[in-house]
Amino acid sequence: MPPTDAISKTTTVSARIDEATKENAVRVFERLGLTTSQAIMLFYKQVELRQGLPFSVELPKVPNEDTLEAIREAENPEALCSFETPEALFRDLGV
Repeated sequence: MPPTDAISKTTTVSARIDEATKENAVRVFERLGLTTSQAIMLFYKQVELRQGLPFSVELPKVPNEDTLEAIREAENPEALCSFETPEALFRDLGV
């Protein structure tokens, strides 16, 4: 006879996580009254509902070639241009 409860087990999820992170997360789940399986199910349900991650993720930006050139120039400050006044800088920029 098939299981009748709404959250029947149908598949297994396996992930490699460093031990400290897992232990810290399990402690949080326990304080919330959740098992690890319940916490993972909540996460998956939120991803499904939102069609994306249920939180914002700041990803590092990959600098473009102009930014990389500026970084390289800044690493050699003696080669950088300097100006006596803001007006001289503006004239050089054509502003």
